[in-house]
Amino acid sequence: MHKITRRAWIGGAALAAPAGGAQITRFPQKVRLAIIGLEGHISEILGPLDRLPDVELAAIQDSNPALVADVRLKHPSARAYSNWRELLNTEKLDLVGICGPNGERAEIILECAKRKLHVVAEKPLAITMADLDRVKNAVAVGGIHLTMLISMRFEGVYRTLKQIVDSGDIGDVAQVSAQKSYKLGDRPEWMRKRSTFGGTIPYIAVHMVDLMRWASGRELVEAVSFQSRVGHPELREMENVTASIFRLDNGGIASLRMDYLRPDSAPTWGDDRLRLAGTRGVAEFQEATGVTLVTDKHAPRQITDLPPDNSLFVDFLEAVYLGKPSGLSLKDIYRVNHIVLSARESADHHQFVQL
Repeated sequence: MHKITRRAWIGGAALAAPAGGAQITRFPQKVRLAIIGLEGHISEILGPLDRLPDVELAAIQDSNPALVADVRLKHPSARAYSNWRELLNTEKLDLVGICGPNGERAEIILECAKRKLHVVAEKPLAITMADLDRVKNAVAVGGIHLTMLISMRFEGVYRTLKQIVDSGDIGDVAQVSAQKSYKLGDRPEWMRKRSTFGGTIPYIAVHMVDLMRWASGRELVEAVSFQSRVGHPELREMENVTASIFRLDNGGIASLRMDYLRPDSAPTWGDDRLRLAGTRGVAEFQEATGVTLVTDKHAPRQITDLPPDNSLFVDFLEAVYLGKPSGLSLKDIYRVNHIVLSARESADHHQFVQL
């Protein structure tokens, strides 16, 4: 995608930009960061560190020495741990990034909340509704800030789709169609068991469910889902095909199809698509065609003047330490977790669910 970093300001004045044109962001204090679990979207956290001189990567944890070694190549001062509890008990921290296996994430968030540590978590926050409720309570009691690594709404292509909807050019959105298709690759052992993975729907639908709600301006109120593993017996309990249908709050319909069937010969790892059909036109993004728009007043055209990509991590830090409005609210984070867990339950029990 188009990873152009956002403009960063402090006290109303922009600071000098480092190499590559990205601007430095300063905070009124040092922020000591640890990352627990080095799989997933850790680049969302590690990527901006070069322009965050007040953020120190103090410690990392993973049971895989190779992953630890990879991170320490660029961050050699980060102390390495094989046990996350030892890390939390030893280090003096301000902020913890939590990636790694889905099944242990809720427990780590609870421990961070007890210690009043802000959290940047991989998705989903929890793989059961009961654990999601425990996380909500712990965050509220601990008074911490929490975000989740669903960064697609910060990308320029999807910001453009939202701007089109907000402008009224396509009218009232009545149908949303979304896709996530990935290469299978070499999936870790924890993804092959429901107890540590939680299912493909919570794991990857969370991105598109957030985009579908945010870009369309509509709420999802009812769902029915299907999920299966076709072929690939080595995946065991991990589904490689899913589909979900949602009813929108205005009576419209949304659909989301996901798979791990993208061939290795494909030019990109994933094929993400989002189509918003309204009463006056259609706006769409595909990797192959970019952002396109057709309305009742204009012929089909490609939109090439896109806003830059922003950083979810920098946005979160600015909200926590500079008091800026957040581009991803805690309410939205909790809502999208609830929706994807409910959609998985629909597939598990072969029934419609109210959202």
